[in-house]
Amino acid sequence: MESVYPKIRALLSRIMIHELAIGSDITATTNAVQQILHTIWTASLTPVVAPDQRLFILLLLCSILAIVITPIWGITRNAVTIAHEGGHAFAALLSGRKLNYIQLHSDTSGVTVSSGKSYGFGYALTCFAGYASPSLLGILCAWLTTKGYVTASLWILVVLLLLMLTRIRNGYGVLAVVVSIVIVAGISWSADADVRSSAAYILSWFMLLGGIRPLIELQAMRARGGGQGSDADQIARTTHIPGIVWILVWLIWNLAFLWLGATWMTQSFGGIHAVWVSLINLIPALQ
Repeated sequence: MESVYPKIRALLSRIMIHELAIGSDITATTNAVQQILHTIWTASLTPVVAPDQRLFILLLLCSILAIVITPIWGITRNAVTIAHEGGHAFAALLSGRKLNYIQLHSDTSGVTVSSGKSYGFGYALTCFAGYASPSLLGILCAWLTTKGYVTASLWILVVLLLLMLTRIRNGYGVLAVVVSIVIVAGISWSADADVRSSAAYILSWFMLLGGIRPLIELQAMRARGGGQGSDADQIARTTHIPGIVWILVWLIWNLAFLWLGATWMTQSFGGIHAVWVSLINLIPALQ
């Protein structure tokens, strides 16, 4: 028995050393996480100077081209779809519905499935939120950006994408959201202030402008006899208001937020008219 005690003491000593090592690792990890969060918080609350007028015009032009050039739109539309389906998901949770899953597809379409009554305010709000969400995200980013909090706008987007990722249920959807997180988080964490500012302005302009083209595409598809299961037709069935009316409502909604966001973002550069004139004058110089 005497020979057993030293072995037990040695075993207990190894266990204590192992536990101390684990505790040290946990402490180090906690400190690292706290440092990262402190860095993000500090950067988010540190105002960044707006770009000069020429760069501002170029950022606006890039946002427009990313929407009007169809081959590019085939890629960038994924960002609008993410915002669209995220809007459905948020509205479903807000209205008390059970959010089942979200899917994003390679053709830039998407679907958000929630459980609950297929009529009433909650269902209508969930249907309405999709086409309303890109401009809502755009106006939030525009407000933060014009206040100088460009880093905050990017990190808020990262948080929203991470929350959305927990409900994605298909491979392409996971890939699209993860790539978006990597790009935005990478810019937010490692890029200099000018790059972060440029990214925030492009994001603001793109979301404010990008919600309009899907509405035009939707109505064109409905005019050809398609889109019977679209958000417009689903909300029409529950409200007994024609789908074309809801498309017009969404269009007015998007244009109103575009005007408000443009007013904020162009204020430092002489207003919407001055920026529009500068944009028109810049285009021939780039040819």
